[in-house]
Amino acid sequence: MKNHIILFLKGMAMGIANVIPGVSGGTIALITNIYEELIISLKSFNIQALKLLFSFKIKELIEYTNFKFLTLVFGGSLVSVFSIAWIFDFFLTHYPKYIWGFFFGLILASVYYIAKRVLTWNYKTISSLIIGFIIAFSLSFLSFSAENTDLLYIFICGVIGISGMLLPGLSGSYILLIMGNYKLLLVTSIKNLDYLLLSVFCAGSLVGLISFSHLIAFLLRRYKDMVLSILSGFILGSLIMVWPWSNKPEAINRPIIEYIYFPVIQEISTLITIVFIITGISIVVLIEYSSRKISK
Repeated sequence: MKNHIILFLKGMAMGIANVIPGVSGGTIALITNIYEELIISLKSFNIQALKLLFSFKIKELIEYTNFKFLTLVFGGSLVSVFSIAWIFDFFLTHYPKYIWGFFFGLILASVYYIAKRVLTWNYKTISSLIIGFIIAFSLSFLSFSAENTDLLYIFICGVIGISGMLLPGLSGSYILLIMGNYKLLLVTSIKNLDYLLLSVFCAGSLVGLISFSHLIAFLLRRYKDMVLSILSGFILGSLIMVWPWSNKPEAINRPIIEYIYFPVIQEISTLITIVFIITGISIVVLIEYSSRKISK
């Protein structure tokens, strides 16, 4: 029962991360040591799973797809997504630096622990790290599209957005910002319970989730060190997205790099933000320490 609650809470943390532009649910999955199991479980939705379903072998299907694990993780994610949508505007409006500071610390500390999982550092893994960094960092230079309510475009947003959410360091919600539909899909449609938009977006997300998980699972099986190193680069490069000191307006319409600035250390708000950064770092260290204690 305790493990089920922990999994549900990890899912909630992933959901919160996926709603905030610049933060990836995949990063949280990596930090909390459920990323590989998540990818392998999603990959199990294949022809064999369909055969078990149509043969009404429900018990075998549940075991084959690790359904209990997925239910707890995605159940937690859904709970946090639908609850945070109501408070998201308030906290980002009134305390933006503190929220960004917390996630900056969380992501900064996670790079070290994820990079530690690379067994061999050589020119291939170092090159992968640099490539991942360049890809993630380059997103901060991209301009944003206008909002688009076309249902086909909404479906495509689901496919691409969820793919970003699966990749640590590449924020799916930030990708939706670039595509112009972040507020429409992750704030407005949830608050207004727009079932049509949510259904189409979820359908696209499901397609992206299953297809993209097969690719990641294949790469993890064949090139684990290179995958972990490129993911470390993604996460390192994404730090610019959550830099706490920026003048982002409510409607972001220019590349994110144009909004950032360096803080005045003497300001009390800067000191409080630094405390939140340290808090984020401390939580990752605590999670890693707890994981090692449990595994012993």
